[in-house]
Amino acid sequence: MARVNNWQIGRDMSYWYPESRPKRQFAAIFDTNKCIACQTCTLACKTTWTSGVGQEYMLWNNVETKPYGFYPLGWDVKLLAELGAQQWKGDVYTGRTVFEAARPGERALGWRPEEYDYAHPNVGEDDCAGSIEKGAAFVEQHMAWFFYLARICNHCTYPACLASCPRGSIYKRPEDGIVVVDQGRCRGYQECVKACPYKKVFFNPMTGTSEKCIACFPKIEQEQQPQCFVNCIGKIRMAGFISRPEDANPDNPIDYLVHVRKIAKPLFPQLGLEPNVYYIPPIHVPTHFTRQMFGPGIEKAIAEYRNADKDLAGLLALFGSSESIMHRWRREGDVVMGLKEDGTEIVRVPLKEPVHERVAYDASLKVQRTNCP
Repeated sequence: MARVNNWQIGRDMSYWYPESRPKRQFAAIFDTNKCIACQTCTLACKTTWTSGVGQEYMLWNNVETKPYGFYPLGWDVKLLAELGAQQWKGDVYTGRTVFEAARPGERALGWRPEEYDYAHPNVGEDDCAGSIEKGAAFVEQHMAWFFYLARICNHCTYPACLASCPRGSIYKRPEDGIVVVDQGRCRGYQECVKACPYKKVFFNPMTGTSEKCIACFPKIEQEQQPQCFVNCIGKIRMAGFISRPEDANPDNPIDYLVHVRKIAKPLFPQLGLEPNVYYIPPIHVPTHFTRQMFGPGIEKAIAEYRNADKDLAGLLALFGSSESIMHRWRREGDVVMGLKEDGTEIVRVPLKEPVHERVAYDASLKVQRTNCP
């Protein structure tokens, strides 16, 4: 095994191939605080990519309710149980990754879901953790909580699906780092399904090959955001490209939120894949839960989000404001702008919307206004 650097866990780690980063890396940020689990993103993806025979159970994009929701069933808790208790020392992960904890003869620690595990995509929806005893009153934060976790393929820097494939049919596109499957080479061994800790590789029993989220790369090539992003009603998503921490550019919205303000966190960074989808953690959930999901620095990220200044609030307002990928951004006063790579303006959004009050009585028409359906 090679030794590669994983900045998310703060150390070098073992991986099956030498470090080879693409020219630029596709990345995304989801704001969990704005997701309402309407599943519009799920349907947008489903109707675009997985409406064929053998794809009935495939949800390349899904939204699940944490802590009791999973798709497939138990995708995270089963692996965490197999990995066992591990430790962080500050920002450095001192435990084992899924590659370092692999069983003899295997390349990554994993498990293969049964067919029944895919039978209930909305299991645990809106289920709360905690309860309210009789006579208890709500004080400040609610004692019962849940939050929505929207998930796509993380297009990892060190994909477990790629490492485990005996056919070499999975690869990262050198131009954007998107992980795809060469179905001409795939023979349906399903080692990728077993190895992916996020369970975002699916097996098509009709074609006998694996399939997965492709980040809508035909749209990325046209500088457009993926389908699930542009159809998001809650405007929780932003797609772009991410740099390594030492090369972070504050003008890049993804770099700014991940590296500069550090409010967007990877999902289960301790697994060692260096995922490239990041989450702004929920502010109303106990941090002992979210720390396990998103790694260290949760408390600071939540504090930054709660006390957002104009720069941060402005950038968050750009989420969902344009179908185009915004490579750069800039704030001028109370207006924030999304820009192309060459600095051309794509969209501008005011930090404050104007308020117009209509009085009940229209003196010019001498009529009383009423609310009409």
